[in-house]
Amino acid sequence: MHQSTDPYVRVRGAREHNLRGVDVDIPRDALTVFTGVSGSGKSSLAFGTLYAEAQRRYFESVAPYARRLIHQIGAPKVDSVTGLPPAVSLEQRRSSPGSRSSVGTVTMLSNSLRMLYSRAGAYPPGAERLDSDAFSPNTAAGACPSCHGIGRIHRTDERLLVPEPDLSIRQGAVAAWPGAWQGKNLRDILEALGHDVDAPWRELPAKDREWILFTEEQPVVTVHPVRDAERIQRPYQGTYMSAHRYVMRTFADSKSATLRARAEKFLTDSPCPACGGRRLRPEALAVTFAGRTIAELAAVPLTELDDVLAYAPPGGEAARVLAEDLRARIAPVTELGLGYLSLDRTAPSLSAGELQRLRLATQLKSGLFGVVYVLDEPSAGLHPADTEALLAVLDRLKAAGNTVFVVEHHLDVVRHADWLVDVGPLAGEHGGRVLHCGPPAGLAAVAESATARHLFASPEREPERPRPVREARGAIRLSGVDRHNLRGVAAEFPLGVFTAVTGVSGSGKSTLVGQALAGEVAGRLAEPGFPVRRLVEVDQKPIGRTPRSNLATYTGLFDVVRRLFTASDEARARGWKAGRFSFNVPGGRCETCQGEGFVSVELLFLPSTYAPCPECGGARYNAETLQVRYEGLTIAEVLSLTVEAAAVFFAEVPAAARSLHALEGIGLGYLRLGQPATELSGGEAQRIKLATELQRLRRDHTLYLLDEPTTGLHPADVLVLLRQLHGLVDAGHSVVVVEHDMDVVAGADWVVDLGPGGGAEGGRVVASGTPSEVARTPGSRTAGYLARALGV
Repeated sequence: MHQSTDPYVRVRGAREHNLRGVDVDIPRDALTVFTGVSGSGKSSLAFGTLYAEAQRRYFESVAPYARRLIHQIGAPKVDSVTGLPPAVSLEQRRSSPGSRSSVGTVTMLSNSLRMLYSRAGAYPPGAERLDSDAFSPNTAAGACPSCHGIGRIHRTDERLLVPEPDLSIRQGAVAAWPGAWQGKNLRDILEALGHDVDAPWRELPAKDREWILFTEEQPVVTVHPVRDAERIQRPYQGTYMSAHRYVMRTFADSKSATLRARAEKFLTDSPCPACGGRRLRPEALAVTFAGRTIAELAAVPLTELDDVLAYAPPGGEAARVLAEDLRARIAPVTELGLGYLSLDRTAPSLSAGELQRLRLATQLKSGLFGVVYVLDEPSAGLHPADTEALLAVLDRLKAAGNTVFVVEHHLDVVRHADWLVDVGPLAGEHGGRVLHCGPPAGLAAVAESATARHLFASPEREPERPRPVREARGAIRLSGVDRHNLRGVAAEFPLGVFTAVTGVSGSGKSTLVGQALAGEVAGRLAEPGFPVRRLVEVDQKPIGRTPRSNLATYTGLFDVVRRLFTASDEARARGWKAGRFSFNVPGGRCETCQGEGFVSVELLFLPSTYAPCPECGGARYNAETLQVRYEGLTIAEVLSLTVEAAAVFFAEVPAAARSLHALEGIGLGYLRLGQPATELSGGEAQRIKLATELQRLRRDHTLYLLDEPTTGLHPADVLVLLRQLHGLVDAGHSVVVVEHDMDVVAGADWVVDLGPGGGAEGGRVVASGTPSEVARTPGSRTAGYLARALGV
């Protein structure tokens, strides 16, 4: 059939990652869901093959210069793909957005709001009309000159810089100065300048204290060090730097996270006094709409902003058109359950799921048709009540004439699909096959599919779920919690049991657990008689910000591996130490890519991308280092092993086997040891942290706090994770999870349900008790879904 009339996207011979020459036919203008256990290969098919091929074809259509660069990146490993329209990817990006990025900039709603103020705002008498850029804190025209549009300033004072004024300078009174030689150097310079470095700090004249701490001068003097008996020290020219200057420079410019964190201890973070934290110049803040400044409207929840625009007094045709356009753009965001967000909410404070849904809402307004949307678990972080709205949005994208591909584990989304591609049966080398490609009902006949066992669960086939019945041993009680949208909240968390905290997106779950509960426990750990002896917070933040961080380095496994290579006959003969086998330091690493394994390819008019290093081919090490082998493998080959394969390879090395068994036990056997942190999902990063804790399990009563640990997990993998978490409780510890998966909640001992809505409509404890008690609570949006999971 001719390609232009073929209603299918046809893939032949897909071999990306673990895919085994996969052939599939997927209908266009339909909602297709890719399922399978974690690591089975579904993302390799949806993103690594289909989206990558669509992107390659786009690049092929542009300028010859760009095409030349694209060849460095390479094409997906596939024989052919036909019938593939242009594609838009809405992935859960692993990289963190910058601090200036916000809900308003991600959705481009800020642009519309700035235009509204520029064209239809109420200006003071005689004031000039401002361009829309003047209402942006991210432009020179709009940013407050004092804080450069950040809204907060870092300051320090004598109390912070000199916490112990009874000490002398020689005894280290100026705590903010660096340690070791650098600090001694500054003290010697002060002495050479004539200051008394042996008198208690508080006895020095006020003007001397002020100069020592805050001067911007940098005098150069000759320092005559005190001679040590063992060595000769010659005079040298020393340059003075005040404590304030040192702290500010270190905080702003140091590439060392440790040094920056140390400098931050001597700083206070407060609203900018010039703009009051509103980030804009006075001229922009003088303009109002409906009686409010742009900073005030950017700070209210989107649902409230919509109300303000709906009932704003008439202000001419421009105001009406711009307000209607803004409301039309807000509608899909609130429809996706994100109406509790404000435009000035910073993007780094959003979850990956929230960010992806914001971008999805933006696409709804774009009006594109005839394209393929490829989405990565859009239900991540969604309460079941919000998932229904997500399904309506996906249907609208399809109804507008688009094809929608979704990588997903949520069974409600899977049931809603027109077409199902199930990959498996297991992860890594035990997966990579398409078990079913067709309407969802057809999957019921596929016996080896893990998805089928959960999707078509019957009383006879219902997977066994932990249903523990445990008695609490005491409790931690919070009262008067007052932060974000929590207002005077009281909550009880029993100890020695498994507690689930539920509620719609934005109801205050993470604030209650990650801030209030964690803060209360951390502050009382040293208190005699306090029942909890250790606190372990396992969040979804990346285990590293760069590809240099990976599973092996985070768990400490890489130290063991390098010691094994260093102890080999070949390495000892060459006199190599462990550093030779690190890709982070010069010596053994490939210097072309500096141990990263790839090089950046700049695309001029497109975001830069990455290609394997032409020198080492992605191995990260130079050829000489790769001559050394341990049990037949090079260090690069060891890093390319999966956890499962490595567990067999290192079975006789107890230090390595312990880490690997912990990772396997939590369902991460498919990950490669050297898999960069930037390629890991939030859920994978969280499970790596949990496995790292499990391998050093202690007897002291520990409270584990987890934020949506089942995010990105297939129901089969959820059972594996739950076995570990319930095992912790059975061992005498306490576990508290923020969770949306009702099967997990149904298996908890205690439930705390927040709500009833998100943002200003949430922040209250709606119900608390056993799962069956919460399931019967009127007014709880969780109750109905929990009752269904309990089968009552």
